[in-house]
Amino acid sequence: MVEEQPARRFTQVVELRGHIIDSLMLPRIMEELMGLGVEYEIQQFDVGHRKNDPSYARIELIAPTASLLTTAVREVAAHGATTLDLEEARYAPAPRDGVFPEGFYSTTNLDTDVRIGGTWVRVRYPEMDCGVILRNGAPDCVPLSDTLAGESVLIAGAGIRVIPVERSRGETPIFGFMGSTVSSEKPKASVVRQAAAWIRRARADGRKVLVVAGPAVVHTGARETFVELIRAGVIDVIFAGNALAVHDIEISMFGTSLGVPLDGRPPLESGHEHHVRAINRVRAAGSIKEAVASGILTDGIMHACVTQGIKFLLAGSIRDDGPLPDVITDAIDAQRAMRQCIRNGVGVTLMLSTMLHSIAVGNLLPASVPTVCVDINPSVLTKLMDRGSFQTVGLVMDVGGFLQDLLAELTRTE
Repeated sequence: MVEEQPARRFTQVVELRGHIIDSLMLPRIMEELMGLGVEYEIQQFDVGHRKNDPSYARIELIAPTASLLTTAVREVAAHGATTLDLEEARYAPAPRDGVFPEGFYSTTNLDTDVRIGGTWVRVRYPEMDCGVILRNGAPDCVPLSDTLAGESVLIAGAGIRVIPVERSRGETPIFGFMGSTVSSEKPKASVVRQAAAWIRRARADGRKVLVVAGPAVVHTGARETFVELIRAGVIDVIFAGNALAVHDIEISMFGTSLGVPLDGRPPLESGHEHHVRAINRVRAAGSIKEAVASGILTDGIMHACVTQGIKFLLAGSIRDDGPLPDVITDAIDAQRAMRQCIRNGVGVTLMLSTMLHSIAVGNLLPASVPTVCVDINPSVLTKLMDRGSFQTVGLVMDVGGFLQDLLAELTRTE
């Protein structure tokens, strides 16, 4: 009689620290392991008794194969778990410019540490879907397109620790609204108050308020409210496309947006020409700034940006007319310019009725930057959050109403 051999088991012990229950770190790890078909045993579980006390869990992962165990360790690490054996992070050279080595570590937008010389070192500029490269002895988050041949690229596996965003227990719950589903039923007044609180905190910390805006800001009649926010010093940086600037400038020059008068008059027969005539005038001036200086552009969002010294960055697309001379037409150059702005101290982001730009900027933002996305179309908010920008609060409402409510809340508070 042949004796049945016991099935081989591969194990690894990991630990988890912090507010691991109310921030859903532990439940997410358990759900991840069950989905992978990996067993687990909680060897130690210490629960904090006071609101500021951290909790601790030590968990043994049990898998039927070594490869599945490796996958499980990698997946739970994305939720903040670390192995007990503190190995050094491993690197491999980039084979050529713009190419990572096989097995590279693909980053998240969460704060991440790597083990270097027996010490945990924080990766600079966390951003999703990038790699980690040692530059001047420090680990930097670097996009694929900016990688240089021979640079040391972090390899997935040991020596990596991800720090999840924990739900605040303070009086102002910075991430209190996160994780909820997108719904038009969401209490709008509460979200507006929270957005105002984020803005006040960012400004108190010396950080910047970034607004990602689409042309609907102009179409919905919110142009003047937007200008008031700029003049009130609420907004520091604006990301947009060619369309927002063109439609804003068209109103200033012709009183129309896409040829339609905003004062209720019927459309003009030649109104469809206004947007390209506005572009032509600015191109003749040389730039938006020069158009303001020469008196061609006398009011509106772009005028306020120039006169108030607000930085704006216009990223182009294949469908742009003109475009305006300030528009960055190379997509990679636009990414780099946006990335530089974000890494220069952005503390909160408002995304206003622009799906493509919102998703693009969401990919560049670290998870530590609270974000409010406002759109009348709920699918825009869903797409943004599904791509990993889980720090986003989605609000289904007219962008004009949101800006008016936000300005009133900030003014009332002041």
